[in-house]
Amino acid sequence: MTMPSRETAWQECINPDCRAQFECARTLFKCPKCGDLLDIRYDWDRIARPAKLGAFADRWARRDQPLDFSGVWRFRELLDFCPDACKVTLGEGQTLLERNDPLASQLRIKPGRLFLQYEGLNPSGSFKDNGMTAAFSHACMVGARSSACASTGNTSASMSLYAHACGLKCTVFIGSGRIAFGKLSQAMDYGGHTIQIRGDFDDCMRQVQAVCAREGIYLVNSLNPFRLEGQKTIMFRVLEGLGWEVPDWIIVPGGNLGNSSAFGKAFAELRRIGLIDRVPRLAVVNATGANTLTQLFNERGLRWNDGRVDQAMIDAYYDDLTQRGFSPHTCASAIEISRPVNLKKCLRALDICNGVVLAVSDEEILDAKAQIGATGLGCEPASAATIAGLKHLLADGVVGRDERVVCVLTGHPLKDPNVTVEYHRDRKGAFSNPPVEVPNDLEQIIRHL
Repeated sequence: MTMPSRETAWQECINPDCRAQFECARTLFKCPKCGDLLDIRYDWDRIARPAKLGAFADRWARRDQPLDFSGVWRFRELLDFCPDACKVTLGEGQTLLERNDPLASQLRIKPGRLFLQYEGLNPSGSFKDNGMTAAFSHACMVGARSSACASTGNTSASMSLYAHACGLKCTVFIGSGRIAFGKLSQAMDYGGHTIQIRGDFDDCMRQVQAVCAREGIYLVNSLNPFRLEGQKTIMFRVLEGLGWEVPDWIIVPGGNLGNSSAFGKAFAELRRIGLIDRVPRLAVVNATGANTLTQLFNERGLRWNDGRVDQAMIDAYYDDLTQRGFSPHTCASAIEISRPVNLKKCLRALDICNGVVLAVSDEEILDAKAQIGATGLGCEPASAATIAGLKHLLADGVVGRDERVVCVLTGHPLKDPNVTVEYHRDRKGAFSNPPVEVPNDLEQIIRHL
């Protein structure tokens, strides 16, 4: 297998009128020439790789080899940007593609057609570890000493865990009251230094970029293109779980749009190098209280347009948010974001995958979360947006009831236990399962069994 070099992997601006290229050895999170987003690009003709996707599964048996055991790095030829000696792993990617026939039956989907990609089994309990292992591998390659992120929760937990493993300092920027305690407790426990800003995630994201630029700190938010390389592997494992067959639909929560961006890139690359012959359709589901993508894509017609995205439309929309003093609000704190940094890359993914966008209410999210918990492994609120969105797509005939659908569950249910307990205890929805209080009496207890 070839060693990565600037000839086989490089950073490239996504702006078609710029396309500036930079070595992977540089720490850049925006194009220094035009300010647009960066991609990691590969010379696929020079990267040795298996002729079939199934060959990657052979490494699964070598559990004594950390890179082969990793659900990210066993696909390393498909994200070949740094030497093996720099790669960091905590055993991420030991995830499950759960066939869920009971939930399929409730949604009137044919048996064997609904799958839940459960990312809660990662070391920090969310999908973020897929990207963080890649980002910190790059951080080690460039000799970074300190890291930082803005976070609604999962990023802070994952960054703190991987920074600790690498011996890097880490600082978490959170908004006032805008983080679930289950996630914040992880960041604290893993040694993350937390700074709470009087503002929301978008304010934190703006400030952390300024701090990292001024102080030379390594930024690990999904603005970092190496983060998204790791998140591509979620789709590689989905294909692995389906016997290397491509599903009809991938449904994913919105938020900062890193996952949807990474998934689109993954499928485009797999098709480009001949490892798949078609791509699935993509559905991105937002919360109605944080529905920037829904508004821009569905209502205003914003599109990828071969990379020439209408920036004036985006700027006007964001200016309006500022003038109105708008701050996103949803029970799904992981997607409580109104200025997603990967908006343009997500538009590209929607173009690649003939995608759709929709928004669902908090009530629909909480009901879907309860349904998932009663039939599967359970998930954080943002994850349940996928099933809530799927209900709409089925009702509208966009998704067929015999199509094979994969919904990505991004995090563990204990990430935000307060939301779960309140939903059930306070009987907030049709699927509430409240506890019953009875006297300390045997006969009374037996009556309530």
